Amino acid sequence: MKRRHRSDFLSSRRALIGANSLVLLTGMSLLPHEGAYAAKLASKDTNKTRHAAPTRAAARPANNKPTLKPSTESITVSQQRLSPAAAASRQLDTVPGGVSVINSKEVLRSRNLTNADILAFQPGVFAQSSGGGDGLRLSIRGSGIQTGTNYFRSGILMMFDGLPVTTPAGTPYELFETLGIQYTEVLRGANAFDYGGVQLGGAINYVTPTGYTADHYQARVEAGSFNYNKQQISSGAVIGKSDYYISITKSYRGGYQAQTAASSFGVNANYGYRFNDNVSTRLFFRYRQTQNGYPGYLTRDQIETNPKQAQALYATLHGHRIQPGSKFYGDMTTIRIDDKSKLELGFDYQDAPIDIQNTATAQRWGYKTVAGVVRYSRNDKLWGHKSETLFGVDTYTDLEAWQTNRSRTTTGIYAKIPFGTVLRHSDYGGTDNYFHIRNNFELFHNFWLAAAGALDFVQRSMDVAYPTTSSVSTSGLGFTPRGGFRYVISPHVSIYGNVSRSFQPPNDWQLLSGALYTSGPAQGLNASGVKLDNQTATTYEAGTRGEWKNNRWSVSYYYSDVRNELLTVMTPLSQLYGATTYSNASPTTHQGVEASLETDLIKWSGGKLGLRQSYTWQDFHFKHDAVFGRNALPGIPAHFYQGEIRLDLKNGLYANFNTQVSSKVSGSYDDTYFAPSYHIFNTTIGYDWPHKHRQVFLSFNNLANTHYASIVVPGYIAAGKQLAAFQPGDGFGVFAGVSAGFN
Repeated sequence: MKRRHRSDFLSSRRALIGANSLVLLTGMSLLPHEGAYAAKLASKDTNKTRHAAPTRAAARPANNKPTLKPSTESITVSQQRLSPAAAASRQLDTVPGGVSVINSKEVLRSRNLTNADILAFQPGVFAQSSGGGDGLRLSIRGSGIQTGTNYFRSGILMMFDGLPVTTPAGTPYELFETLGIQYTEVLRGANAFDYGGVQLGGAINYVTPTGYTADHYQARVEAGSFNYNKQQISSGAVIGKSDYYISITKSYRGGYQAQTAASSFGVNANYGYRFNDNVSTRLFFRYRQTQNGYPGYLTRDQIETNPKQAQALYATLHGHRIQPGSKFYGDMTTIRIDDKSKLELGFDYQDAPIDIQNTATAQRWGYKTVAGVVRYSRNDKLWGHKSETLFGVDTYTDLEAWQTNRSRTTTGIYAKIPFGTVLRHSDYGGTDNYFHIRNNFELFHNFWLAAAGALDFVQRSMDVAYPTTSSVSTSGLGFTPRGGFRYVISPHVSIYGNVSRSFQPPNDWQLLSGALYTSGPAQGLNASGVKLDNQTATTYEAGTRGEWKNNRWSVSYYYSDVRNELLTVMTPLSQLYGATTYSNASPTTHQGVEASLETDLIKWSGGKLGLRQSYTWQDFHFKHDAVFGRNALPGIPAHFYQGEIRLDLKNGLYANFNTQVSSKVSGSYDDTYFAPSYHIFNTTIGYDWPHKHRQVFLSFNNLANTHYASIVVPGYIAAGKQLAAFQPGDGFGVFAGVSAGFN
């Protein structure tokens, strides 16, 4: 065997320790693609070291006693390498609050239709899909609980690979394809501070595979009930200093409910280049086009008797929504300045055209936005104590934002108006700028103090240009401090607590919530805007996470004192014209418990039987509203539970039986009208070939064919009447899938 030169050995050892074990040795965080690179590099360098080590002659001093050589150390370090998801989880464990990491290897063991499948079993996260569409009802700690399924997401910072997808308009949802994701970070509330996430709901960060972690070739097919089918092909490879990953997906779903047919086509790609050991960059591209039918809303009795029907209004108008082709371009460059500090520079551009054909008017939207991030982090020792500091700048700005309404019916008030006549045109604008700094300081062994603060500057504007003119603009400056502690009682148990502020501006289009046109072709549409205040809150949180014997847990309690909460209401008139009204509420309270528990019930040489559970208690209510007193805020259940018994055999066979339980949900602000509580059951059986990237599964969903409302978009006052405010969940369905990867 050829003797390896000392400089080569030291170079390999330095790369191995620097890239793969940085979290363990210095506490510095890795970017998603750095973690992927580290895992692959560690694997390669470990093999080299193990072959090279026996050829290194042990140097002996004069006393003839052997001296231990660095090769032994390099083998020891390589054994500590973590997968990208595990490395991300290790890093998030330093956050003094509720966080979690979702490994997509677990999610891919069954159907991946929408992001509700990815976000299942996440405490504090309410993610429900209706009709199999991409527009989820998504809420964390009560963020955006009144926003329906046909709107940009509100109250949560959404990201791809640490780059913001959220804009001053909110978050366009069509780019969030479930396949082609390596792992997902969920940071609830102000625990998203390091990403510049100062909104009430926190942040969700989807991390994609790279050439260092993906199969060279991979294919996946899913199919099942309601004419559902989905296909994916992907490829990833390392070529010298470069690597690439590309995933192409296509799907179709006829729908359980009438008028919910959905189709999509998407591309997700990235390209990385390592200039040297300290400087690397990665380019990202996403493209996706979708078309979704829109069934409207049903009453409680309609869901109980026939959940497959569509609301008469939308059935007559053949409501549907088209995203003809949204695009996301991004880049993240990492500069490792030295062993103690690094700099991350990110940039992205989005183009999200929308064509909504739901109501009596067609709405065409154009959104082009740009975002930039700067994050500088370093580790030091101050007065002999460990200190970790991060400084960041996050900014997102509308480049072009507009909406045009046209007539799409020749009945009613549009009987004498030519089809496609322009009824109203409006322009929007906004910018969000967050300057934040955070320090974690180890006051004494395993007891860390966290101190942080952010300066927030936001602007919003709305201009109606036709048929009349009207404009509204707002700006705001806020300061969001944060303080907390984390105490590692033992290597596997920690407790934490924090106090923080949150800051959430309205989406730019929400300002168009003023008076309505009372005559002319634009009758029923908003003619002017309103000034909406920025929503703020002070949140107190305490909790624990860890593992003991065969149990792994995470429990958080939070209490938020909310001011100027951004609420919306749906009325029959707003449904007809797509002009939902937004306003600031009187003071409200959000509090809750977020708990998860994974337990290994039985272990034996051939496998294990486990139980995982996720429970969320949510109490959101007015404090002393002039009209509603201390009523609960409608739209979301107070209790939500998911539990699953799992069997995993070492021969590759796996099976599970799970349940989802929800308490009743109020469908009106007067709290007199409710969607009933429900529980549904599902089961999956599959086979994962040991040591091969091949898999098959068969899933049975909603075994009892339960009729239930998965989504509630509340009306104002029910007063004993049944409002059309509910969207049904799917009935009984069977789904199968097969996946194969090759290297």
